[in-house]
Amino acid sequence: MSDLTEKLDKIEEKYQKLNKKLSDPEVMNDSNKYQKLLKKHAKLKTIVDKYQKYKKVLSGIKEAETILEAGEDEDIRELAEMELEELTPQKEELEEKLPMLLIPEDPDDDKNVIVEIRAGAGGDEAGLFAADLYRMYNHYAESRKWKSEIMNASASGIGGFKEIIFSVEGKDPYKYLKYESGVHRVQRVPSTESSGRIHTSTATVAVLPEAEDVDIDIDPNELRIDVYRSSGPGGQSVNTTDSAVRITHEPTGLTVSCQDEKSQHKNKAKAMRILRARLREKIESEKQAERDEARKSQVGTGDRSEKIRTYNFPQGRVSDHRINLTVHQLEQVLDGDLDVIIEHLIREDNIKKLEKV
Repeated sequence: MSDLTEKLDKIEEKYQKLNKKLSDPEVMNDSNKYQKLLKKHAKLKTIVDKYQKYKKVLSGIKEAETILEAGEDEDIRELAEMELEELTPQKEELEEKLPMLLIPEDPDDDKNVIVEIRAGAGGDEAGLFAADLYRMYNHYAESRKWKSEIMNASASGIGGFKEIIFSVEGKDPYKYLKYESGVHRVQRVPSTESSGRIHTSTATVAVLPEAEDVDIDIDPNELRIDVYRSSGPGGQSVNTTDSAVRITHEPTGLTVSCQDEKSQHKNKAKAMRILRARLREKIESEKQAERDEARKSQVGTGDRSEKIRTYNFPQGRVSDHRINLTVHQLEQVLDGDLDVIIEHLIREDNIKKLEKV
């Protein structure tokens, strides 16, 4: 605990300095600065309160041990033994909790997300699997009281999706869904397969924290906006007006299309939300590539080419390859009971982060 105690002492010192800053009239008159410091203060207070409790418990244990060593009368010894019996489990619990409080928070955890699912290898079966994944995330969102909304979808014509993009809004969606980025693989007998042969298909999932205007500054002059008529499966026109929108960010070449709404204005608004999120991801990925060591330490790098999970129907199992976890609850997982996997991923991620604290 010596290294940890040293870090906690520094945090306590920082907390005391922050207390002084918050009572400074100049800071109090600057609303933005005051709110930022207040948020930081609340985070540090949680750690400092626990640390001060820990020091108080250590002091109580030391005092009780001193009494026992001094050979005081029986009544006082009995009280000291009772004190030790009560404080020792508290010490152990706090020693377990304190390091967890030092794990750096992901600043994106409380952000809403945009999820993009694309059919990969496997033809029609990959499209059906993409639809299964969409339903899985939609049910998971419902279980957490999150709101999901389809931003854009391209149907494959047999009940599947070539691509589906949707937003998820609520309490901390990125905190839980960020581990889903990567290649998902399914092994099953397709309904179109008469010989009963097992096929392997894939779909790619990307989870992007939604960017706000303050996160990404987009110059309107760098955008090319094209409008056209929406088309359904097979390319037939499903709208008589030019309501579909395609936005191209010329400096990066990123292109986003939206045709889900009948209103051109709404399609443009949705396309801009997706574009912001993709631009933010591109910028963050470039920064992260410069920090390879940190990237390697994460549970799942968020790399879209990384095969992260297999859904095996014949054996009724789901395997997450990043943490060597296998659960025989395929139906429950596909029905949205994702916490059985995500909780393990969060725990493993915290362990890796703790090693660097």
